[in-house]
Amino acid sequence: MAIEERDAQSGYMTTGHEWNGIKELNTPVPRLVYFFLLVAAAFSFVYWILMPAWPLGTTYTKGLLGIDQRKTVAATLKQAALDQSTWTQRIDKESFQQVQADPALMQIVRDTGHRLFGDNCAACHGADARGRHGFPNLTGVSWLWGGAPETLAETIRVGINSENPNTRVSQMPAFGKDKILSRADIDKVVDYVRTLSDSAASKEISADQIQAGQKLYLTNCASCHGDDGRGKTDAGAPNLTDKFWIYGGDPQSIFTTVWGGRQGHMPTWQGRLSSLEQKILALYLFDRRSPSQ
Repeated sequence: MAIEERDAQSGYMTTGHEWNGIKELNTPVPRLVYFFLLVAAAFSFVYWILMPAWPLGTTYTKGLLGIDQRKTVAATLKQAALDQSTWTQRIDKESFQQVQADPALMQIVRDTGHRLFGDNCAACHGADARGRHGFPNLTGVSWLWGGAPETLAETIRVGINSENPNTRVSQMPAFGKDKILSRADIDKVVDYVRTLSDSAASKEISADQIQAGQKLYLTNCASCHGDDGRGKTDAGAPNLTDKFWIYGGDPQSIFTTVWGGRQGHMPTWQGRLSSLEQKILALYLFDRRSPSQ
Protein backbone atom coordinates (compact mmCIF):
# COMPACT_ATOMS: atom_id res chain seq x y z
CA MET A 1 0.00 0.00 0.00
CA ALA A 2 1.35 3.41 -0.97
CA ILE A 3 2.28 5.65 1.96
CA GLU A 4 2.16 9.40 1.56
CA GLU A 5 4.73 11.60 3.19
CA ARG A 6 5.90 15.19 2.97
CA ASP A 7 9.03 15.91 0.93
CA ALA A 8 11.64 17.58 3.11
CA GLN A 9 13.09 19.67 0.27
CA SER A 10 9.99 21.06 -1.47
CA GLY A 11 7.41 20.75 1.28
CA TYR A 12 4.95 19.02 -1.10
CA MET A 13 3.26 15.75 -0.23
CA THR A 14 4.28 12.70 -2.22
CA THR A 15 1.83 10.47 -4.06
CA GLY A 16 3.24 7.40 -2.36
CA HIS A 17 4.70 6.16 -5.64
CA GLU A 18 8.38 5.42 -5.80
CA TRP A 19 10.63 4.21 -8.65
CA ASN A 20 14.19 3.23 -7.97
CA GLY A 21 14.37 5.53 -5.02
CA ILE A 22 12.71 8.43 -6.84
CA LYS A 23 9.51 9.60 -5.13
CA GLU A 24 6.69 11.27 -7.09
CA LEU A 25 5.57 14.63 -5.71
CA ASN A 26 1.93 15.59 -5.67
CA THR A 27 2.70 19.00 -7.11
CA PRO A 28 -0.37 21.24 -7.61
CA VAL A 29 -1.23 22.62 -11.05
CA PRO A 30 0.28 26.14 -11.44
CA ARG A 31 -2.24 28.93 -11.01
CA LEU A 32 -1.13 30.44 -14.31
CA VAL A 33 -2.54 27.41 -16.14
CA TYR A 34 -5.94 27.96 -14.53
CA PHE A 35 -5.73 31.63 -15.47
CA PHE A 36 -5.16 30.92 -19.14
CA LEU A 37 -7.86 28.25 -19.17
CA LEU A 38 -10.31 30.78 -17.80
CA VAL A 39 -9.20 33.39 -20.34
CA ALA A 40 -9.61 30.88 -23.19
CA ALA A 41 -13.05 29.89 -21.94
CA ALA A 42 -14.11 33.54 -21.63
CA PHE A 43 -12.76 34.32 -25.11
CA SER A 44 -14.64 31.37 -26.58
CA PHE A 45 -17.85 32.43 -24.90
CA VAL A 46 -17.53 36.02 -26.15
CA TYR A 47 -16.62 34.80 -29.65
CA TRP A 48 -19.69 32.56 -29.79
CA ILE A 49 -21.85 35.57 -28.96
CA LEU A 50 -20.23 38.09 -31.32
CA MET A 51 -19.25 35.96 -34.31
CA PRO A 52 -20.92 33.31 -36.52
CA ALA A 53 -20.17 30.08 -34.71
CA TRP A 54 -22.78 27.35 -34.32
CA PRO A 55 -24.47 25.45 -37.16
CA LEU A 56 -28.27 25.24 -36.92
CA GLY A 57 -29.30 22.82 -39.63
CA THR A 58 -29.79 24.94 -42.76
CA THR A 59 -28.45 28.11 -41.12
CA TYR A 60 -26.10 29.17 -38.33
CA THR A 61 -25.84 31.66 -35.51
CA LYS A 62 -25.04 35.03 -37.07
CA GLY A 63 -23.40 36.66 -34.04
CA LEU A 64 -24.08 40.15 -32.71
CA LEU A 65 -21.47 41.73 -35.01
CA GLY A 66 -23.15 40.32 -38.12
CA ILE A 67 -19.85 39.48 -39.80
CA ASP A 68 -20.27 37.44 -43.00
CA GLN A 69 -17.11 36.14 -44.69
CA ARG A 70 -18.94 35.64 -47.98
CA LYS A 71 -19.89 39.30 -48.01
CA THR A 72 -16.33 40.23 -47.06
CA VAL A 73 -14.86 38.20 -49.93
CA ALA A 74 -17.46 39.58 -52.35
CA ALA A 75 -16.61 43.13 -51.30
CA THR A 76 -12.90 42.42 -51.68
CA LEU A 77 -13.42 41.02 -55.19
CA LYS A 78 -15.57 43.99 -56.13
CA GLN A 79 -12.89 46.40 -54.97
CA ALA A 80 -10.22 44.41 -56.79
CA ALA A 81 -12.28 44.62 -59.97
CA LEU A 82 -12.60 48.38 -59.55
CA ASP A 83 -8.87 48.70 -59.00
CA GLN A 84 -8.19 46.52 -62.03
CA SER A 85 -10.54 48.49 -64.25
CA THR A 86 -8.40 51.56 -63.68
CA TRP A 87 -5.32 50.13 -65.38
CA THR A 88 -7.15 47.88 -67.84
CA GLN A 89 -8.98 50.87 -69.28
CA ARG A 90 -5.73 52.79 -69.62
CA ILE A 91 -3.89 49.95 -71.36
CA ASP A 92 -6.90 49.33 -73.60
CA LYS A 93 -7.36 52.96 -74.66
CA GLU A 94 -3.80 54.30 -74.70
CA SER A 95 -1.42 53.65 -77.59
CA PHE A 96 1.36 51.09 -77.39
CA GLN A 97 3.88 53.91 -77.11
CA GLN A 98 2.00 55.60 -74.25
CA VAL A 99 1.81 52.36 -72.27
CA GLN A 100 5.51 51.68 -72.86
CA ALA A 101 6.36 55.16 -71.55
CA ASP A 102 4.58 54.51 -68.24
CA PRO A 103 6.74 52.43 -65.82
CA ALA A 104 3.77 51.58 -63.59
CA LEU A 105 1.70 50.27 -66.50
CA MET A 106 4.65 48.32 -67.88
CA GLN A 107 5.12 46.60 -64.53
CA ILE A 108 1.50 45.49 -64.75
CA VAL A 109 2.12 44.36 -68.32
CA ARG A 110 5.08 42.26 -67.18
CA ASP A 111 3.16 40.65 -64.33
CA THR A 112 -0.03 40.01 -66.30
CA GLY A 113 1.77 39.16 -69.53
CA HIS A 114 3.90 36.54 -67.79
CA ARG A 115 0.74 34.77 -66.64
CA LEU A 116 -0.96 35.05 -70.03
CA PHE A 117 2.13 33.75 -71.81
CA GLY A 118 2.49 30.82 -69.44
CA ASP A 119 -1.16 29.85 -69.85
CA ASN A 120 -1.38 30.20 -73.62
CA CYS A 121 2.01 30.33 -75.36
CA ALA A 122 4.59 28.48 -73.29
CA ALA A 123 3.48 25.05 -74.54
CA CYS A 124 5.04 25.84 -77.94
CA HIS A 125 7.52 28.64 -77.32
CA GLY A 126 8.79 27.39 -73.96
CA ALA A 127 8.35 28.83 -70.48
CA ASP A 128 11.32 31.15 -71.10
CA ALA A 129 9.96 32.17 -74.55
CA ARG A 130 13.24 31.07 -76.18
CA GLY A 131 11.43 28.69 -78.48
CA ARG A 132 12.49 25.22 -79.53
CA HIS A 133 12.77 23.20 -82.72
CA GLY A 134 9.99 24.38 -85.03
CA PHE A 135 8.94 27.27 -82.81
CA PRO A 136 10.71 30.65 -82.95
CA ASN A 137 12.60 32.33 -80.14
CA LEU A 138 10.48 35.26 -78.99
CA THR A 139 13.20 36.93 -76.93
CA GLY A 140 15.38 37.85 -79.92
CA VAL A 141 15.10 40.55 -82.55
CA SER A 142 14.50 38.36 -85.60
CA TRP A 143 10.76 38.32 -86.29
CA LEU A 144 9.14 36.62 -89.28
CA TRP A 145 6.37 39.19 -89.59
CA GLY A 146 7.98 42.14 -87.84
CA GLY A 147 8.58 42.85 -84.17
CA ALA A 148 6.77 46.15 -83.54
CA PRO A 149 4.15 45.86 -80.77
CA GLU A 150 1.32 46.61 -83.20
CA THR A 151 2.59 43.91 -85.56
CA LEU A 152 2.94 41.38 -82.76
CA ALA A 153 -0.62 42.10 -81.64
CA GLU A 154 -1.90 41.47 -85.17
CA THR A 155 0.03 38.20 -85.44
CA ILE A 156 -1.44 37.08 -82.13
CA ARG A 157 -4.91 38.07 -83.28
CA VAL A 158 -5.03 36.36 -86.69
CA GLY A 159 -2.40 33.62 -86.27
CA ILE A 160 -0.28 32.06 -89.00
CA ASN A 161 -1.81 29.59 -91.44
CA SER A 162 -4.78 29.47 -89.07
CA GLU A 163 -8.52 29.26 -89.62
CA ASN A 164 -8.89 33.02 -89.20
CA PRO A 165 -10.02 34.58 -92.54
CA ASN A 166 -7.33 37.26 -92.14
CA THR A 167 -4.58 34.88 -91.09
CA ARG A 168 -1.01 35.48 -92.06
CA VAL A 169 -0.07 32.93 -94.72
CA SER A 170 3.39 31.48 -95.14
CA GLN A 171 4.52 28.43 -97.13
CA MET A 172 7.97 27.34 -98.22
CA PRO A 173 7.90 24.98 -101.23
CA ALA A 174 9.34 21.50 -101.01
CA PHE A 175 12.04 22.02 -103.66
CA GLY A 176 13.27 18.44 -103.53
CA LYS A 177 10.16 16.51 -102.66
CA ASP A 178 8.16 18.24 -105.41
CA LYS A 179 11.07 17.92 -107.86
CA ILE A 180 11.47 21.66 -108.32
CA LEU A 181 15.25 21.30 -107.97
CA SER A 182 17.54 18.33 -108.32
CA ARG A 183 19.50 16.91 -105.39
CA ALA A 184 22.71 18.44 -106.76
CA ASP A 185 21.11 21.87 -107.11
CA ILE A 186 19.72 21.70 -103.58
CA ASP A 187 23.21 20.92 -102.28
CA LYS A 188 24.47 24.06 -104.04
CA VAL A 189 21.70 26.22 -102.57
CA VAL A 190 22.34 24.82 -99.10
CA ASP A 191 26.05 25.59 -99.38
CA TYR A 192 25.32 29.14 -100.52
CA VAL A 193 22.78 29.74 -97.75
CA ARG A 194 25.30 28.55 -95.17
CA THR A 195 27.74 31.25 -96.28
CA LEU A 196 25.15 33.96 -95.63
CA SER A 197 25.26 33.43 -91.88
CA ASP A 198 28.53 31.56 -91.36
CA SER A 199 31.72 33.19 -92.62
CA ALA A 200 33.66 30.01 -91.88
CA ALA A 201 31.56 28.13 -94.42
CA SER A 202 32.91 30.37 -97.18
CA LYS A 203 36.38 28.94 -96.57
CA GLU A 204 35.16 25.34 -96.67
CA ILE A 205 33.09 25.59 -99.86
CA SER A 206 34.57 26.20 -103.29
CA ALA A 207 33.92 29.50 -105.03
CA ASP A 208 32.32 27.72 -107.99
CA GLN A 209 29.88 25.90 -105.67
CA ILE A 210 28.98 29.16 -103.94
CA GLN A 211 28.51 31.00 -107.22
CA ALA A 212 26.32 28.22 -108.61
CA GLY A 213 24.28 28.17 -105.39
CA GLN A 214 23.84 31.93 -105.48
CA LYS A 215 22.48 31.77 -109.03
CA LEU A 216 19.98 29.11 -108.03
CA TYR A 217 19.08 31.08 -104.91
CA LEU A 218 18.32 34.25 -106.85
CA THR A 219 16.10 32.31 -109.23
CA ASN A 220 14.18 30.26 -106.67
CA CYS A 221 14.47 31.82 -103.22
CA ALA A 222 15.07 35.58 -103.51
CA SER A 223 11.43 36.42 -104.19
CA CYS A 224 10.67 35.57 -100.54
CA HIS A 225 13.98 35.86 -98.73
CA GLY A 226 15.30 38.84 -100.70
CA ASP A 227 18.32 39.13 -102.95
CA ASP A 228 20.51 39.75 -99.90
CA GLY A 229 18.92 36.91 -97.87
CA ARG A 230 17.63 39.21 -95.16
CA GLY A 231 14.06 37.99 -95.49
CA LYS A 232 10.79 39.80 -96.04
CA THR A 233 8.36 40.38 -93.19
CA ASP A 234 5.44 40.86 -95.57
CA ALA A 235 5.89 37.24 -96.67
CA GLY A 236 6.90 35.84 -93.29
CA ALA A 237 10.20 34.71 -94.82
CA PRO A 238 13.05 34.55 -92.28
CA ASN A 239 16.34 36.37 -92.43
CA LEU A 240 18.99 33.88 -93.59
CA THR A 241 21.97 36.07 -92.68
CA ASP A 242 21.65 35.92 -88.89
CA LYS A 243 22.00 33.12 -86.32
CA PHE A 244 18.29 32.69 -85.65
CA TRP A 245 17.09 29.36 -87.02
CA ILE A 246 13.69 27.89 -86.28
CA TYR A 247 14.49 24.43 -87.63
CA GLY A 248 18.27 24.49 -87.20
CA GLY A 249 21.14 26.07 -89.12
CA ASP A 250 23.42 23.08 -89.54
CA PRO A 251 23.89 21.68 -93.10
CA GLN A 252 21.56 18.72 -92.58
CA SER A 253 18.77 20.84 -91.10
CA ILE A 254 19.01 23.39 -93.91
CA PHE A 255 18.96 20.58 -96.48
CA THR A 256 15.87 19.05 -94.86
CA THR A 257 14.14 22.43 -94.94
CA VAL A 258 14.91 23.06 -98.60
CA TRP A 259 14.11 19.48 -99.64
CA GLY A 260 10.79 19.09 -97.80
CA GLY A 261 9.62 22.67 -97.37
CA ARG A 262 8.17 24.25 -94.25
CA GLN A 263 4.77 25.51 -93.19
CA GLY A 264 4.53 26.77 -89.65
CA HIS A 265 1.28 27.13 -87.80
CA MET A 266 0.13 29.45 -85.06
CA PRO A 267 -3.49 29.47 -83.89
CA THR A 268 -5.58 32.59 -84.02
CA TRP A 269 -6.19 33.97 -80.55
CA GLN A 270 -9.11 36.08 -81.61
CA GLY A 271 -12.08 34.79 -79.64
CA ARG A 272 -9.80 33.00 -77.20
CA LEU A 273 -8.19 36.06 -75.70
CA SER A 274 -9.73 39.52 -75.40
CA SER A 275 -8.27 42.40 -77.37
CA LEU A 276 -6.85 43.72 -74.10
CA GLU A 277 -5.12 40.42 -73.35
CA GLN A 278 -3.72 40.30 -76.89
CA LYS A 279 -2.35 43.82 -76.46
CA ILE A 280 -0.77 42.96 -73.11
CA LEU A 281 0.87 39.89 -74.63
CA ALA A 282 2.28 41.94 -77.51
CA LEU A 283 3.69 44.54 -75.10
CA TYR A 284 5.07 41.78 -72.89
CA LEU A 285 6.87 40.05 -75.76
CA PHE A 286 8.26 43.31 -77.12
CA ASP A 287 9.55 44.15 -73.63
CA ARG A 288 11.36 40.78 -73.44
CA ARG A 289 13.44 41.34 -76.59
CA SER A 290 17.17 41.01 -76.17
CA PRO A 291 19.51 41.82 -79.09
CA SER A 292 21.93 39.18 -77.85
CA GLN A 293 19.35 36.39 -78.15
